[in-house]
Amino acid sequence: MAASFPLPVTQDLFTLRATLQELLQFLRKALCISNAHTVDFYTESVWAQLVDLPPETVLRVLRKSVAEAEARPPEARLLVEAERRSGITNFPKIFCETSQKLVSVEAFALAVRSYSVPNLGICTPFEQLLTALRGNKKQRTGENVKPDEFMNLKKSHEVQAMSELISSIADYYGIKQVIDLGSGKGYLSSFLSLKYGLKVYGIDSSNTNTHGAEERNRKLKKHWKVYHTRSKLDVNGLALKMAKERKVQNEIKYKVDIEGICNNSPANQEKMSASGFLPDFSDSLISNIRTQMENLHVYSHREENLCFENAFALIDLLPINAIEPTSFQTPKRKMSEANKERRKLTSKSNESNIYSPLTSFITADSELHDIIKDLEDCLMVGLHTCGDLAPNTLRIFTSKSEIKGVCSVGCCYHLLSEEFEKPHKESTQEKWGFPMCQYLKEERWCCGRNARMSACLALERVAVGQGLPTESLFYRAVLQDIIKECYGITKCDRHVGKMYSKSSSFLDYVRKSLKKLGLDESKLPEKVIMDYYEKYKPRMNELEAFNMLKVVLAPCIETLILLDRLCYLKEQEDIAWATLVKLFDPVKSPRCYAIIALKKQQ
Repeated sequence: MAASFPLPVTQDLFTLRATLQELLQFLRKALCISNAHTVDFYTESVWAQLVDLPPETVLRVLRKSVAEAEARPPEARLLVEAERRSGITNFPKIFCETSQKLVSVEAFALAVRSYSVPNLGICTPFEQLLTALRGNKKQRTGENVKPDEFMNLKKSHEVQAMSELISSIADYYGIKQVIDLGSGKGYLSSFLSLKYGLKVYGIDSSNTNTHGAEERNRKLKKHWKVYHTRSKLDVNGLALKMAKERKVQNEIKYKVDIEGICNNSPANQEKMSASGFLPDFSDSLISNIRTQMENLHVYSHREENLCFENAFALIDLLPINAIEPTSFQTPKRKMSEANKERRKLTSKSNESNIYSPLTSFITADSELHDIIKDLEDCLMVGLHTCGDLAPNTLRIFTSKSEIKGVCSVGCCYHLLSEEFEKPHKESTQEKWGFPMCQYLKEERWCCGRNARMSACLALERVAVGQGLPTESLFYRAVLQDIIKECYGITKCDRHVGKMYSKSSSFLDYVRKSLKKLGLDESKLPEKVIMDYYEKYKPRMNELEAFNMLKVVLAPCIETLILLDRLCYLKEQEDIAWATLVKLFDPVKSPRCYAIIALKKQQ
């Protein structure tokens, strides 16, 4: 393990459980808002059932609350929320005790802010963690290659930040191997391998992704070779330039040496040694070349070694007359062949660092030795692992002794399997995506699919005044009322899909949607359809306000899921350290929180 500073102090399991209990107390009242489906908004009179406030009031207060939160610096925001959290446990002020309806949107907004991840004090600052992992080691500068040359800006931002953290953890443990679960197109795997020289196995369940990753990796290697060829030419050009500047001086010295040899004096014979043929040159010029090579990041760090280590010997950089031919020196032709052989060996050595895409469906019980034959001490990582793959990543980490650390960023919460979602339905599944920790299992807690779907919503959309696409949701909610009253259908297995973007008007939307659902649209005159539109248009702001409530509440659902995973890790005996890290800019990448955990040193 590299010399390092102590890892930052994190909240213990007892404190995290206390926070979880407070959050559950709030969500027991608020979860009905997240679980309400907007399709049934008018047919089920959702606003009247759940909210006892005018929609104009809700919109005004929420917009003001979001604007104020964005205006405060993060440090000041954290202090304010910590001070206020003790005063929000009086839940009758938020919800009516008898009707359970929302009665104070101000208190609601305060609660959701207080129970979002940034305001709970459960995150470890990214830079603080990097400093602790690196200790007194010089920070890696890496190769001056911009990943946005071969991936979009969002992916580039994610890959750079996550790979920097992973490489620091690898150095902390002295680990060379990384397993990337749900590797997809292989962006993170390729970058870790090419930039940091790590041996990466990218595992994805899709053959299409694996084959695509192989082709993409081939193109990335080509990009890297072009880049390093240019760097090599820069170094060679530098050496030749320096040699020309010393040409006159060298010729004079060589002339003196040759005259001395002709005289065959003992003193001059000593000059026939290798050092005699390099007066001043071996110390000054070679030193200068090395300095310049270091400036070009040739020898600096392990990531540079991937492409430059043994790529060319120092002799290749010296002027051709710097060393006199001797009886044991390799002829020019054979030297060329030797160089070719050396380059082959170097290429093979470098190839071992390029990542290997593998196809396998990963579960919590997957046996890694069957997938990776040369499994050794390693890290397990996942960038936006979908659904159950994120919790399964943590379970595999805790169960395999070879895996020393984990860095996991989950996504697609709506695809998580929930143990207590359908308690009366028989299932053979033993390990579920949610909940993971013992406390929530004891509580038999269930979020529900609609709530998990809302957790995928990005709060920053409200911050910039976008909210959700209200008109498309409005169209769908009114359509549902038409289907119920005109066709007598309350539940339908078919889905309308993205019909809104294909329609020119509400009338066109209804006609196309009914046809897709297999219903006779000709039985509905145009006037009947438009009467429904005019009936609900004045109540469109109810739908807008309700969806803003859902979006504002979304971070609390995500907090619950992340706290569940963090508590699970804290419950494991061999876990030395675990935390949450805000790894990405949430505007660029809404799913920005990484679960980081490290095992105890043997």
